[in-house]
This record gives sequence, structure tokens and C-alpha cells, in this order.
Amino acid sequence: MLINIHNHAYGQTVIPAEPLKKDTAHASPPASQRPADSTYKQYDVSDLIRHILHPKRKTNPLRKKSGITPMPNVAYNPSIGAQIGIKAVAGKILGSDPNTLMSVAATSASITTKGIIYFYISHNIYTPGNKWNFQGSLVAAKTVTPDFGLGIGQGATGNETDEILTNAERKGYVLHAQFYSFKEKVYKQIQDNLFVGAGVSFDIRRKIEDRKTPTDLTPYNIYSDRYGFERDHYMANGLLFNVQYTTRDNQNRAYKGIYADAGLRVNQSWMGSTKNAVQFTTDFRKYWSLSARNPEHVIAFWNWGSYLVSGALPYLELPGSGKDPAFRSGRGYTIGYFKGTKYFYSEVEYRFPITRNKFLSGATFFNVQTTNDDSGTRIFQKWQPAGGAGLRVLFNKATRTNLCLDYAFGNYGSRGFFLGLNEAF
Repeated sequence: MLINIHNHAYGQTVIPAEPLKKDTAHASPPASQRPADSTYKQYDVSDLIRHILHPKRKTNPLRKKSGITPMPNVAYNPSIGAQIGIKAVAGKILGSDPNTLMSVAATSASITTKGIIYFYISHNIYTPGNKWNFQGSLVAAKTVTPDFGLGIGQGATGNETDEILTNAERKGYVLHAQFYSFKEKVYKQIQDNLFVGAGVSFDIRRKIEDRKTPTDLTPYNIYSDRYGFERDHYMANGLLFNVQYTTRDNQNRAYKGIYADAGLRVNQSWMGSTKNAVQFTTDFRKYWSLSARNPEHVIAFWNWGSYLVSGALPYLELPGSGKDPAFRSGRGYTIGYFKGTKYFYSEVEYRFPITRNKFLSGATFFNVQTTNDDSGTRIFQKWQPAGGAGLRVLFNKATRTNLCLDYAFGNYGSRGFFLGLNEAF
């Protein structure tokens, strides 16, 4: 496999051409003879597999590349054990309008040696001409959630419950639960690239339990008792109202453009929510391509924030590390490592090609985050950094789908490998 990668990484596919008559030498080829896949000179995993299994088969530029990318879902960490499953992503531009953004979807199903079962399906669909945009997800899972307390790691003193809740030493707890989630938002384009939308969100957790901690004094129990939530179950159901602006050239891996979304989430008891609450969220992303010849050289910036305006949120629904909609923020820390009622996160990443045919590329990144707690530490008062680097393997050139393998590290000895399809943002 390594020999094949090396041989094809710097090779150039040559397509035999028919001799042209003198008076047609400068004419454009008929549409039937133009490449259906404009990226056919690039090299992805399906090309690698084809060259291994069928080394003499020529590339056909008239054949359109499939927008579906399946792959095994294999991972391991001490919290979940060994994981096996399958995941897939898909991308397609709907209709013939050249300005229509690519629609994308993803799904995954997996099981682990510790009995965790997880299934999700998500979509981000743009109708022809971007008149409508549908965003949503469905999750059903039997989960194990690591917990490291509330706040940003600045422990409180003088009060035992506050000391345990803020958890300055970042002692690890583990919560088992059943988790069900459904979200759907519908956006209407009101001007070029500008959308307004609304939707619903249902997040339900049942049979929540800490099976190993011998005492009731845990961050989860202290917070739940303080804000009037049942320890073993809750629901956080509400309405969503958003404004979105996007000029990204691709939803999976943008080379240029902007994505911005601001919204309100209004949890309502009449929808079954355990408590009423109002949250304000922001998501801003900007991409700069550094080369016209090699647009894969990109500086990317991301800021994500979530702020509780009123009411109360369940402990496991608080915003924090990796709690963005795609669970990709905070590389260097596990999900929920830092969390609070107000949360602010920023990241910058440099992306660059490694091989000429785009099969391999790389990235370096740095992020910071801040949040508050219940014991006097305010948002922006203390920051926690993380950073790392990663390798990208082009899985599907038609949709710019990359397999991302990142190694990241942060404070408190937190570090590890992070695997995903498509860029973190």
C-alpha cells in the first residue's frame, strides 16, 4: 500500500487523446467528452483501492465520482473501550443552479466493549438556488460520559460542595445514561447568502447513574440538586430561532468564504422540558486561501459561543469542550472537560497539501476556551489552551471529504488522538 501511495502521489495520470484536426485544434470538446469529474487528476482512497485491485485499469474522466464515502468506525480509549462500527458521509449539489451550495449528510452506528451503543444521522441540505436550507440530526445511544466538574479548572475554596463541583484537580467521574436527541431547523433565504430559520430540539436522558463513585457528593449530583433536576432523568426541549450567513465554497472543507450563525434556544416546559431556559449561541468561521495555484493552503478561524440568558440547564446539556453541534471543538480535551452556563471558544488552523495529487495533506491548530462556574469565576477570567497537528487522507475528492487524524494536547496532562471525517470546522 505504501509503495502504491508513493508511486501515485507524484505521478500524473495521462488520458489518451484522439488526434485533432487542424481547424478544430482550439475548439472546446463537446459536452459528452468533457470530464464529468473535474477533480479526476486528484487521488483519493477509492483510487488507491482501485490501483491495488486493478492496477492496469485507466481512470475514466467521463465517469462522475460518487459523493458517498463509507468507512469503518474503529477507535479505542479507556472510557469507552474498543469500538467498532461503520460510518458514512455523502455530498451532492441539488438541481442545476451553479450557485447552489453542496448538501451533505452523515450517519454512524457503533458498539464498544463496554456496552456503549451509538447511532446518529445528520443532514445539511440546500435546495436548488439555496431557496431553503434544512439542518437536523437524530441520535439514539446508550452512553458513557466522562465528567470533570463545572468551570474552567479554577477551584473554589472554603465550601466542600463548591470545591467538589469546580473540581480543581480535574478528578474524573463517569456517568452512564440512555440518550435520545432530535433536532430540525428550516432556513429560508431572504437575500443572497442570508437565511432566517426556526426549528425544534428535543434532548432526553434516562437512567443516569454514576456506577463507581461511592459518595453522593459528585459534581453532577451537587449541580442537579442545586437547580432542581432529578438525578436519574431529564428533558431539555425547546424552540430554535436562527439567522445564518454563508459564502463558503464547500460545506465539508472550505477554501474560502464565511459562515456565521446566531440563534436563540428557548426551552419550554409545555414542550416537556424539565425547566424553562433561554440560550444565545454564536458560530463564526472564516477561511483564507493563501494560493491561487494550490488553494488547499488555508488559514481557518472558528469562534463558537453559548450563553445562558435565563432559566436553568441540565448539567449534561451545559455548553463546553466538544459540545458544539458537531462535537469537534476543544481538541486536546475530552467532551465536557470544561463547561459552564456561559462558554466561549476560539481556534485557528493552518491546512496545507503534502502530496501534489492532494492524497495527503496536513494541519496544525491552536485553540483556547473559557467558561464560568457557580463559585465566583466569571467567563473570560481564566483561559485554557490546547493545540496539535494532524494528517489528512483524501477519502472522496468529489466532496472534499478527508479522513482526519489529529494528535492534540492541553493542560492537566490531557492529550490524545482524535479521528473524524471532514475538518473540525
